[in-house]
Amino acid sequence: MTANSPTPFTAPYTDQVSFDRKELGVILSLYGRMVAMGEWRDYGISSLQDLAVFSVFRRTAETPLYRIEKRPKLRNRQGIYAVVGMEGQVLRRGHDLAAVLRVLERKLIRPVD
Repeated sequence: MTANSPTPFTAPYTDQVSFDRKELGVILSLYGRMVAMGEWRDYGISSLQDLAVFSVFRRTAETPLYRIEKRPKLRNRQGIYAVVGMEGQVLRRGHDLAAVLRVLERKLIRPVD
């Protein structure tokens, strides 16, 4: 193989959207509290070309209960972050991840009997 020929294992570079360390810290903090309550049991992360998705599951084989999405193209519009419910409805959208995730934290507050 010569120095100018491409290697057979390289793919063209494509930009993918992903959560950074700080964003994952905020998300996993909420995830850990919900797991401790028994509400959530599994998660999945997808990094796609135009969005990143953190999906939350009650059981592994189900459809996600919630999707936390990051869409950089919406930075100047509704907001880069969104929480989407099981049926596809947008529960909250905004520019601040912690503020957007507050819609899910209401499950952490339980009435005292």
